[in-house]
Amino acid sequence: MGHEPLPPLVVMGVSGCGKSTLGSLLSDRLGLPFQDGDDLHPAANKTKMGAGIPLDDNDRRPWLEEIGRSLRQSQDAGEPLIIACSALKRSYRDLLRQHAPDVVFVHLTGDRETLLARMNARDHEFMPSSLLDSQLGTLEPLASDEKHVLADFSLDPPLLVDAICGQLQH
Repeated sequence: MGHEPLPPLVVMGVSGCGKSTLGSLLSDRLGLPFQDGDDLHPAANKTKMGAGIPLDDNDRRPWLEEIGRSLRQSQDAGEPLIIACSALKRSYRDLLRQHAPDVVFVHLTGDRETLLARMNARDHEFMPSSLLDSQLGTLEPLASDEKHVLADFSLDPPLLVDAICGQLQH
């Protein structure tokens, strides 16, 4: 937006916040490619989560490395990627920034009750609602040195996209 090329974007937050939906809508609005980070999980991670077992940092590292490489490659190709990725911990975001230092995190925030209702209303391949509290407990707030936009996922998606795009311009 403006005269500066857009950086890669990571639409982040816990399960049920709308990362994939918003990432796709942002992709349409900004004319950038979108990738759902869930598609990059190794099969073993999907199996573990599907059984209701939270991933540990060792499980996540190869997945985050793959996401980081995708962000870097897209930026190098001149088509910054928008990717949906929970990016719950500072250390995960730091790893992504090692690959793509200009990345901006779009953090979708809101209340637990809405998240739980959304998760219970959908059929997700490997993320049962029983893992929500684990994710909320793992989530570390973004720090001032992490380029980010905060966005309330309770807004209607078109309004949320407008709000995010407005913040990206500043």
